[in-house]
Amino acid sequence: MPTLLIVAFVGLLGQLVDGSLGMAFGVTATTFLVALTTLSPAAISATIHLAEIGTSAVSGASHWRFGNVDWKVVRRIGIPGAIGAFVGATVLSNLSTEVAKPLMSVILLLLGLYVLLRFTFRGIDTKNLGRPLKSRFLAPLGLFGGFVDATGGGGWGPVGTPALLASGRMEPRKVVGTIDTSEFLIALAASLGFLANLGSEGVNFAYAGAILAGGVIAAPIAAWLVRHFPPRLLGASVGGLIILTNARTLIGKSGLALDPGLQRVVYAVIVAGWIAAFAYSFVQYRRDANLESADSITEIAERNAGERRAGDEKATVPA
Repeated sequence: MPTLLIVAFVGLLGQLVDGSLGMAFGVTATTFLVALTTLSPAAISATIHLAEIGTSAVSGASHWRFGNVDWKVVRRIGIPGAIGAFVGATVLSNLSTEVAKPLMSVILLLLGLYVLLRFTFRGIDTKNLGRPLKSRFLAPLGLFGGFVDATGGGGWGPVGTPALLASGRMEPRKVVGTIDTSEFLIALAASLGFLANLGSEGVNFAYAGAILAGGVIAAPIAAWLVRHFPPRLLGASVGGLIILTNARTLIGKSGLALDPGLQRVVYAVIVAGWIAAFAYSFVQYRRDANLESADSITEIAERNAGERRAGDEKATVPA
């Protein structure tokens, strides 16, 4: 029971992150299940994707309610993503545990590093806001993102969300809502792929139920948070946590088996880098907030000045 409660909390945490950033549910949940359980990588990914069918459905409905979903993009990126996810599930199911576990940890660590750097150092480009996204861009993106998601236990968001944000053609909240909603198709296809290759015994239904329960609780909260919580701070926090947790797998007994003293040095470097990244993110967030506040004050002042000039001109017109 304590383990199930921890797994449920992992589902809640993962959905809060995913629903707010448009990424990292699978990456977060897989990272913790790799550390907490003895399940094979394929079983972990299968379990999480089964739970994601429910969490992504609830998350998509919540984002739809808040007006955060572009259904045309959902269709154009989600269907190729589902194909990629089914293929990825098939590939992972046929790898040995000795090969798959470190491979999954490497993928997760790289995704965590990407999340950390992406939200620490880059802002959001909106210069092309409103211009349509082409299928020739969305289809390959979806295919690749779905494949990475199934083989790494997560990756749909880290691949899709930054790419759509970088295009500058969608509002950030719609990018998050669209990626979260399309994830239902990826989770469904990946689950079918794992069930076809592993059978039902390859899924831990108790863990899937616990993750689903936590995720369902968090989904509507996350859909609201996407409008209010600073993405830079959340991305820097989660990215560092993912890196630290997967580094533990890679340098521990199941990976490189480094000397304990050297392991402590690696952990210290990671934690120091994580703290520095969060501090930088906080400084940049405050700077951007102050600039936005200054721009708003200037805009209000200019509008008031214009209204006063108009009033003065009207008052000087002869009756």
